[in-house]
Order: sequence, then C-alpha cells, then structure tokens
Amino acid sequence: MCPNMNQSDDKAKLQAQIDENLKRVYQEALEEELPDRFKELIEQLRQKDAKK
Repeated sequence: MCPNMNQSDDKAKLQAQIDENLKRVYQEALEEELPDRFKELIEQLRQKDAKK
C-alpha cells in the first residue's frame, strides 16, 4: 500500500471522528435546559415588552 494513501485514510478517519464529536457536543448543548437565571431574565424582558 502506498504511504500517501494510508496517510490520506488516516486523515479522513480523523476528520470523521472530529465531525462526529462536534455534532455530539452541539446536540448535547441544544438539549440542555436553560438555567433558571436566564429564564427569569427572559420573563423580565417579555414583561417589559408587554407594557409597551
């Protein structure tokens, strides 16, 4: 087997692993619940908007 081809395969596998990990971390972040402090701030903003 050609050394360049093996190196290319290794890079492709590494890139696929990086892609998979980034997608997993991003998905986990999307599924996290908002902290209570953020919910309170959003509610305060909504109340201010409602008064306008």
